[in-house]
Amino acid sequence: MRKTSIVILLVGIVLGGFGFLYYSTNNVRILKVELKSPDNSALKEDIHISLSTPSSLKIEYWKKGDPVKYSSPVTNKKVDHVVHLLLLEPNTTYEYRIVIDNWINKSTDIFSFETREASSWMVHEWIKEDKPHDKTALGDGLVMLCYRGYPGYIAMVDGEGTVRWYWQAEKLGVRLATITPRNTILALLAPARKDEFKKVKNNDKPDVASYYLRTGRIGFVGGTEIAEIDLEGNVLWQTNLEEKEIVFHHDLRMTEDSRIMSIYRDYKLYDLPDTQSELDTLWGDGVMIMDTLGNVTDKWSAWNVWDIASDERIKEYSGDRFHFNSVALDAEGDYLLSTPIENQIWKVDSHTGEIVWKLGKGGDFEMDSSAYFHFQHAAHINKDGDLMLFDNGDFSPNDTSKVNKLSRSLSFKLDTINMKAELQMETVLPKEYYTSRMGSTFLMPNEHILQTISKTGVTVISDQNGKVLWTLNSHFIPYKAEYVPSTVWNQYFKIEN
Repeated sequence: MRKTSIVILLVGIVLGGFGFLYYSTNNVRILKVELKSPDNSALKEDIHISLSTPSSLKIEYWKKGDPVKYSSPVTNKKVDHVVHLLLLEPNTTYEYRIVIDNWINKSTDIFSFETREASSWMVHEWIKEDKPHDKTALGDGLVMLCYRGYPGYIAMVDGEGTVRWYWQAEKLGVRLATITPRNTILALLAPARKDEFKKVKNNDKPDVASYYLRTGRIGFVGGTEIAEIDLEGNVLWQTNLEEKEIVFHHDLRMTEDSRIMSIYRDYKLYDLPDTQSELDTLWGDGVMIMDTLGNVTDKWSAWNVWDIASDERIKEYSGDRFHFNSVALDAEGDYLLSTPIENQIWKVDSHTGEIVWKLGKGGDFEMDSSAYFHFQHAAHINKDGDLMLFDNGDFSPNDTSKVNKLSRSLSFKLDTINMKAELQMETVLPKEYYTSRMGSTFLMPNEHILQTISKTGVTVISDQNGKVLWTLNSHFIPYKAEYVPSTVWNQYFKIEN
């Protein structure tokens, strides 16, 4: 009898426990569900949910008729919830259900909503049927590019040419944007068409703030403000560079320790021979580090290490001596700078400021002359640990006519002990994809290469042999395109099996 009583008691406890779990789960009632489209966007939806009792939940959603299902992360236990659905497609019906996350999950009936039509600026022939357009070449990522006209915007486009995310500036154009280590977007902003510089002097000293740099020979992409934007489109902070008399240009990055790194314009007063002025203004570049409050924490200027007296081209390029167009950090935390006027990549010690080495024609590495690059852009360390760059090919030895001009992507394995540069990858693009200015290259996770052919308004994905697999046609000149991996969105959704 004793054993029987114990068994009955245990069964009662178990049944009571299940009863409590069932009650606690079913006791959570949904009091209100409200849908809002932030900024009247066609690409995102906020679902506001109020519960009778604090609980966690998630949203499962999918395009109507599509087998692929998505799930938002499980929220914290509370009464009022807002779930952000991002990367939606415009003019599309979505179905969804709310799942109360408890000991026993409880799902609602299936509801639906329809996204708005795309904004007029997004309606464009991004993909041309007569051009390569294999959407699988992009994998599950997106391509991010920027419009620097007015109103400026940042757009992310999928393999089918559908804009899946965008942020629009209110009063400025967007020069360039990049994904940060903390999965936000860092953008360089400026008034539209603010590219040409007219020299203004104030008491014989250049007034940087009112002076839109560039003598026009090579071109300039400068910015007056920087901003960090989260994936929901909120501006986290914004800094006015013009008020600080700082000009950032060509590149902008956030370091792993959340500092802002960019190329800035710097000048030096120097008495050049055979000129009427007592002191001439020499314009050049440097690297500036800034915190997210806009405080400058470190900077380096090329003028600090440059031998002006021995420079035979200083008069010719006094208005833009180096024209650094990209900056990146290597594994040692040193600066990698692309200086297209020299057709070289420089490594600069970020602590001492000394130039450690130069790669390219006339540089410090032994390398095959066929691997010399000309007026290059976008130098960085790729996922394989090699130095990669976009070789525009302008001013190259075969630069005798437009017919002979070619652009390509190159990567090098650098032996800094024996000072040898071994070419790892040479991806030559077909002639129609040549661009004399701007441009970028990126080795994707699937081993394809994302390349920006800026002057033609085209972004391409090719294999490493140069076969173009996919093209994106923009209605503007993109300075560079950036690959956005699917992992960036992990905090907002995952694909359900």
